[in-house]
Amino acid sequence: MATAEQATLRVGTRRSPLALIQTRGFIAAANAACPGLLGLGVLEEFQMQTTGDAVQDRKLAEIGGKGLFAKEIHEALLDRRIDLAVHSLKDLETSLPDGIVLGCVLPREDPRDVLLLAPGKSGPTDGHPYDVLPPGALIGTSSVRRQAQLLHARPDLKITMLRGSVQTRLDKLAAGQCDASLLALAGLNRLGLEAAATVLLDPEVMVPSASQGIVGVTCRAGDSALLALLHGIEDRAARIAATAERAMLGLLDGSCRTPIGGHLTVLADGSVRLTGLVARADGSFLRRGSRTGMAGEARALGEDLADELRTGSPADIFG
Repeated sequence: MATAEQATLRVGTRRSPLALIQTRGFIAAANAACPGLLGLGVLEEFQMQTTGDAVQDRKLAEIGGKGLFAKEIHEALLDRRIDLAVHSLKDLETSLPDGIVLGCVLPREDPRDVLLLAPGKSGPTDGHPYDVLPPGALIGTSSVRRQAQLLHARPDLKITMLRGSVQTRLDKLAAGQCDASLLALAGLNRLGLEAAATVLLDPEVMVPSASQGIVGVTCRAGDSALLALLHGIEDRAARIAATAERAMLGLLDGSCRTPIGGHLTVLADGSVRLTGLVARADGSFLRRGSRTGMAGEARALGEDLADELRTGSPADIFG
């Protein structure tokens, strides 16, 4: 138990069930790696509501982009109301506010997307994974990345916006608001809801979001003691993947209006392959590319692939 003399280090987090699980996982990992936190203090979660969570009836692109999941949290970091913050890294902007750094990343969960079907709809087949969807099926998603890849492969499908927590989206699917939806397997696994997944989608079929499945922890750039603590629980493999995928995303200048996917795979010989994708939201254009190299070249691989994808794509993709 903390004593009166021990400082309390506040760990900012969104209030969603998934965010809280991720934050508590970080606190447990930090306590296990550094008993007593080297005298720095006792970690305590500090729940916050972000604009991205508060506004559920509009697409993120219409209210300011995915950075709205971190805006208020990073303001609290800079104001010293909190000392650390835990994020789903895929929701964190590639250019952080001045004075804030990505202190560490935790081991990556399964980065794949999954298809979920409403009760009474078609089930798995032995063909292409999207064959489980009946003709003209209504798909609930707010992700333009998922939408673009689905519509490129199946132009007959219809899209309706579906936002909210994982459980909220599962409830809406069960209530028949759409025929199917897509979610990140990482979130389902962390919530113990993996049984809801109907079809697991290979990253070559549905390219995941950059950094999907990775939890990132931010702090103030000048907090050297905390940065040393975070360095001690850093996962090297996850950092390599995040570096490559975020470098690609950053140079593509991606927003919530631009369908972009990025996924790094470690090959049998220890080298890595980065796959990237850009598309139009309506699926009428889709371009994939890849780069292979060594882990130490992660940033360069991301930047080179971004240049290839941008050069070979229509200008309106990034407008």
